[in-house]
Amino acid sequence: MEPGYIMQVPIHEIVIKKRIRKNLGDLASLKESMKSHGLMNPVVITPEKELIAGHRRLESARQLGWTSITVRVMDKQDETELLEMEIDENNQRRPLATDEVAEAYQRLDKLRNPGRGKRFWLWIVSLWNRLLRRKRRS
Repeated sequence: MEPGYIMQVPIHEIVIKKRIRKNLGDLASLKESMKSHGLMNPVVITPEKELIAGHRRLESARQLGWTSITVRVMDKQDETELLEMEIDENNQRRPLATDEVAEAYQRLDKLRNPGRGKRFWLWIVSLWNRLLRRKRRS
């Protein structure tokens, strides 16, 4: 494996050594997200396939029955640097603020439940696309 590359690796080949995070917590929502949308951020490993970051993603994939997972291979051999990366991965995340979550769900609701005008416009676009497809086939 060459460092810095993204690739697929069999899950059983990834080595998990001593980790800072002892409790992975409830993985249900992460598993549901991975099931619906796939893995959005690769797990990070060393060239020797030692886990650097993404223990919760890796365990979720394992529980979902995945046999391989997308990884980013990082050439960080120094134990101090590996620990710094693990700390950063777990410490630098910032949850969304309450108002950010509320706005996101409002936008999602509008996309899932468009108003009458939007639904009519989408119907017109769909009809137009179907007519164009028929015309191309002829």
